This record gives sequence, structure tokens and C-alpha cells, in this order.
Amino acid sequence: MTQTAEQKALNIDWENLGFSYIKTDYRFISYWKDGKWDDGEMTTDNKVHISEGSPVLHYGQSCFEGMKAYRTKDGSINLFRPDENAKRMINSCQRLLMPEFPVEKFVEAAKAVVKANEKWVPPYNTGSTLYLRPYLMGVGDNIGVSPATEYIFSIFAMPVGPYFKGGLTPTNFIVSDYDRAAPHGTGAAKVGGNYASSLLPGKEAHDRNFSDCIYLDPATHTKIEEVGSANFFGITKDNRFVTPKSPSILPSITKYSLLYLAEHHLGMEVEEGDVYIDKLDEFSEAGACGTAAVISPIGGIQYGDNFHVFNSETEVGPVTRKLYEELTGIQFGDLEAPEGWIVKVD
Repeated sequence: MTQTAEQKALNIDWENLGFSYIKTDYRFISYWKDGKWDDGEMTTDNKVHISEGSPVLHYGQSCFEGMKAYRTKDGSINLFRPDENAKRMINSCQRLLMPEFPVEKFVEAAKAVVKANEKWVPPYNTGSTLYLRPYLMGVGDNIGVSPATEYIFSIFAMPVGPYFKGGLTPTNFIVSDYDRAAPHGTGAAKVGGNYASSLLPGKEAHDRNFSDCIYLDPATHTKIEEVGSANFFGITKDNRFVTPKSPSILPSITKYSLLYLAEHHLGMEVEEGDVYIDKLDEFSEAGACGTAAVISPIGGIQYGDNFHVFNSETEVGPVTRKLYEELTGIQFGDLEAPEGWIVKVD
């Protein structure tokens, strides 16, 4: 592990970071007022100053993204598909009647935040990354249920380790009786309310010593939709990569990257379709995937009185491991990336 003098001065145990807030030096912030975004600026202030009438406080008019910067072997820094995060945020903004932050400006702001906080990007081969949190919210003096008159877009960053304790180690999940999203609701948008409603079922899962809960489709409660705040995938016994398809699922950039890698790098048949909770025996491996989680192998799923084990409760399945190695190899610059997937921070 090679550290700069600045990094050594931070006195961080890079290889044992958790997934928690750390105040870094700079963040980008931009204001929307009178129908347009300003040019934005970098600031050292990690406090956001807003009106008490801001719609974000009362009506949840906000959305966010999650993305990472990766230190490569040669010391340079990669962003992974940041344009896809920008596009997904635009979709979330459209759902909540918020002004879109342009893709090009989003990517440039992300690069600027990483560059300004370069000493906080963990060294190569530590298993840690610099996590970026872009968010956009409605602010200003409001009280009625209506879109805000002003908005804030910001990106801040912090070094993080694995989201699920243990990293690439199988853990167990439990099916929740709660719904994550309503049919025709905001499930496909990355909005704050989706996550607030997940806190109680998540706590109940943790209280029973599960990593998180699994949500079924809200209409019939027969099909897997999401795993906590991540997407589900399974490897069938005839070697197909299958992931749920539903208008209530957040379109994970990691999931669609894995779909591509499974098909084009591993030569697998891939499918987005129904994953019935009573047909888990069709799968030899299963996992949760997302920017924060990357891939979290699922050892077993508790559904009512039944506990279904996939490949193993202790060993990572061979296909899941290969997908993880392909994805992280690309992100950290060790493997050649499909065109447009990597953006260098100069």
C-alpha cells in the first residue's frame, strides 16, 4: 500500500474502513433560482443552510445518487459510469417535478470534488474507495403542497469500506412483510422517502441477525423485487444470470453492468424477469448488488418458516466471485473496460 505524505497525515486505517460519514475537505454546491442553475462552487462548509419552509423538510422533495472513485495501481483515479448516475438523477427529478441538473455539469462537478479531495481517495489494493453522494432538494420559503421555488444540488465525498460487514462474504437475509414501494409509486426513483420507509423493516431484520430484508412485489407478494437498498440477482442451476424486472425497482447501474459482463465476458444467458419467492431452488447462487454493496453474496433467505440456502452460507459461489472480480477489476483499472465506462479524474 503506497500512501502520500498527505494521506499518512490523515492517520486512517484504509483497510478497515466502515461505511460511515467522514468530513472531507471540499464539496460542490449549486443553487437553482429564477429558472436556472448558477455556476456552482466548491466550499469547505459541510452545513447546508435552508429555509424552515423548504419542501424537502415537509414533503420529501429530494433525490440522491451514490457513486465511487477508485484509486488504480498507477495512482490515477477512475470514476465508474458517472453519466449513468447523472441520467438516473434526471429521471428522479422528473418524477418529483424538480429541475434537472445537466449530465455534463454533473460529471464535471463529480470530477472536481474527487480532485479537490484527492488525498482522501484510499490507496490501491486496500478494498476501500471514495464514496460520492450527489443530492438535489427543494428549498425556499414554502408551506403549501407544491414544488419548491428554489433548489440545491450538491456533491460531497468520503472514504468508505464495504457496505455490508465482511465484504465478499455470504450473509443471510429475511423476507419482509412490509412493502418497499407502491405500485405506480416512486420505487424506480432514488428519492429519500423510499429509504425512510425501509428503516423499520431493516431494523427488524438486523434484530433477528440478518444483514437486511428482502422486499416482495407490492401487488402480489410473490416475487422478489429488492434486497434492502440493493438489487437482487441469481445464478440458475443451468448457468443463467437472472434479475427481477418491475417498474417499482430502482434501476441499479451496478446491476446493468453485471448483466453486460455476464453476457459479454462470461458468455452467460441473461434475463430480467420474474423471480418467484417460492422457486428459490432454481438458483445455485444469489446476491445483492449496488454501488455501496458492490456484490454481497446471499448465503440464505428466510421466508416464513423456511430457510433456503443457495451455494453456501460460508463460501462465495464461483460465478458470483467471477462477476465480482470482473467488475472491480474494471473499476480499479486492472481490466479493460467497455467503452465509456471509465472516466479519468485528471
